[in-house]
Amino acid sequence: MPDLSLTILHETPADALPIERLHERTFGPGRYARTAFRIREQVAHRLDLSFTAWVGTLLVGSVRQTPIRIGEAPALFLGPVTIEPPFRGRGIGQALIRRALDEARKKGHRLVVLVGDEPYYGRLGFKPVPKGRATMPGPVDPARLLVCELVEGAFAGVAGPIRPDWDATL
Repeated sequence: MPDLSLTILHETPADALPIERLHERTFGPGRYARTAFRIREQVAHRLDLSFTAWVGTLLVGSVRQTPIRIGEAPALFLGPVTIEPPFRGRGIGQALIRRALDEARKKGHRLVVLVGDEPYYGRLGFKPVPKGRATMPGPVDPARLLVCELVEGAFAGVAGPIRPDWDATL
């Protein structure tokens, strides 16, 4: 019987095409119209902070993190989180996100932002951004704009537009 245990690995350049195909299957062509995509298309995600999930030799999930700024404060933009539909509901997404947050914390990052559902992401420490405190470069339901402090108090005093961080070093 084949080994069906989950393995989480750093994303590599060789994973780009399989991840893109996974995004096509799970999000469809509408993914390009989303405001979050506008940020992701302007600056490369960090391979050292992005992860893949595998069951044997099958790619079943992915999470990426992209450098951003909220006003002048550096942060990371988490997403997309993508899980193959037959593998959803098994904790793979949560495991990927935990790994990504842990790695970001170890590398000295203080804040992570995403657009998503609080009931799901709240279990991982994400909270709604107070209305008007941070703005995306397009329409986003304010209740879905969430932030996670990797360092307690890191979001205090942070405000402004969310934009790609073109100056972030890899």
